[in-house]
Formats: sequence, structure tokens, C-alpha cells
Amino acid sequence: MAVENCTGFTDFTLLGLSDRQDVQRGLFVPFLLIYSITVITSLEMVWLINMDPRFHTPMYYFLSNLSFCDVCYSSTVSPKMLADFLSEQKRIPYNLCAIQMFLFGDFADVECLLLAAMAYDRYVAICNPLLYTVTMSRSICTQLVAIAYLVGLVDSAIHTCCTFRLFFCNSNAINHFFCDIPPLLGLSSSDTSINEMVMFTFIGCVVGFSVITTCLSYSYIITTILRMNSAEGRRKIFSTCASHLTAVAIFHGTLLFMYFRPSSSYSMDTDKMASVFYTVVIPMLNPLIYSLRNKDVKDALKKAIGTKLCSG
Repeated sequence: MAVENCTGFTDFTLLGLSDRQDVQRGLFVPFLLIYSITVITSLEMVWLINMDPRFHTPMYYFLSNLSFCDVCYSSTVSPKMLADFLSEQKRIPYNLCAIQMFLFGDFADVECLLLAAMAYDRYVAICNPLLYTVTMSRSICTQLVAIAYLVGLVDSAIHTCCTFRLFFCNSNAINHFFCDIPPLLGLSSSDTSINEMVMFTFIGCVVGFSVITTCLSYSYIITTILRMNSAEGRRKIFSTCASHLTAVAIFHGTLLFMYFRPSSSYSMDTDKMASVFYTVVIPMLNPLIYSLRNKDVKDALKKAIGTKLCSG
């Protein structure tokens, strides 16, 4: 269709996870439960880290920011998705679709870079402990978090602007449950080759930097651990790093699957399931992974709950 004959749409329709309304209504309760767990556990982690002086360290400072990011990250998608489960008309205005894409991309980048910062923090703590307080001072940690948000804002703004400069002439029905880049590129009636190149390049830089930083950090950590004579010391370090490695593997593995394929290989049903995992499930898993595998956090939670019950 010629661009000059294109009639623009004022809104999009999100087709959701299923074309059957009864199935979507059945998904409301489990997804509401997952979102509630995400918000409660993440905010509880933020509160605990800020209230307990034992957690006023760089590692827990990054974890507090990661937990806050998880709430924001999930909240850009879940509330609208939950409302659509119960709605016949799953419409989202054009401008709100752009805002959702921008916020989602921003917090996804921030989460990716925070995981890299946490890997670097573990590297310094284990491999250069004498320099730890200087290298990972509060001002440096604050700068790293600020850089993560700045990169997220710029990267997401580029993707959002590039995507919404396209024409959508043939249909306004997005075969997805939120406004993400791949389904909108598939919907566009314009040539999306430049957009795909921009997506691969910029997302590749962010994810690549995070993956390389994490791999290098843990290669040095593993080398240091293997040189240790104390079995108890090795066990303690492995226990400390295991939760972070688990979160990194889950998050980056899903992102690589979603965004580093040509559009011709997209299968929307498969992509929607993968998207559910990294937009809804991973933000719920992160606080559980870090709390269940961390004895200090578990002890602090028990103490806080016990104190509250006694005072009540």
C-alpha cells in the first residue's frame, strides 16, 4: 500500500495470550497472584535492605535497585494485561503504546546493566578485597546505577522513536499482550530492515556488555576460588554467587532468544510464552532467588516478622 494512501490508526488492539475469552479470564487469577508476589517480595526486599544496617553494602545496594527495577519492569506490562483478561475490547491508545514500549525497554536495560554491576561487585569483593571499599564506594555505586538508568533511557528512546516512525496501514491488531518491538515490526507496512539492524545493534551492545562483564568477572572469581585452600571458603563464595548466576542465566537467556533472531523466524505463540517468562515470571523469581539462597536475608526476614508479630 502506498504511504500517501495510508490512513493512520489512533489506537491498537492487543490480541493477548489467547483468542478465547474464557481462557483469558481463567488466566486472571494466577497472573494476579504472580504480580502480587512480585510487588510484595520486591518492595519487602527494598524495605529490608534500607532498614537493616547490615545490608548497607554495595552488593545489597545493587540488589535494592534491582528489586525496585523488577517492580517497575513488571508494572509496565502486568496491570494492562490483567485488565485485558477481563475486557472484551483490548485497546491501547497509540501514544500509550509508545509510552509502554519506552518504559519497558528502559527498565529492561536497567535490569540488564544492574546484573553486570553486581557481577563486577562480586569480582572486586572476592579477587581484590583490600581495594573493595575504595573501588566500590557509595559514590561509585551511585554513579553506576545512574549510568544504567541513563543508558536505558537513551536506548529505549531510540527504539521507540524508530518503531513509531513506521506506518501501520494494514491492521492495528498487535498479536501480543503488550507493545513490544518484534510484534510491532511484524505489523508495520513499512520496510523494517533498518529497525531490525538498530534493534540488533543497540540491544546487542547492552546485552553483550552485560554478558561479557559477567563472564569476565566470574572467570576471575572461579580462578580465585580454585586457588583457595579452604573448602569452607570455596563453599561460602559459591553460595554467595550462585543466586546471581541463576538470575543472570535466566534473564539473558530469554532476552537472547527473543531479540536476536530475524523477523522471518518469529513465531508469535512461542514469543508470547517467552515474553510471559521475562516480563512476569522473572521479576517474581528474582527476589525469591536472592532471599531463599541468602542466609542473612532469611534471618533478617524472620527477625523482622518476629518483631512485628510480638509488637502486634
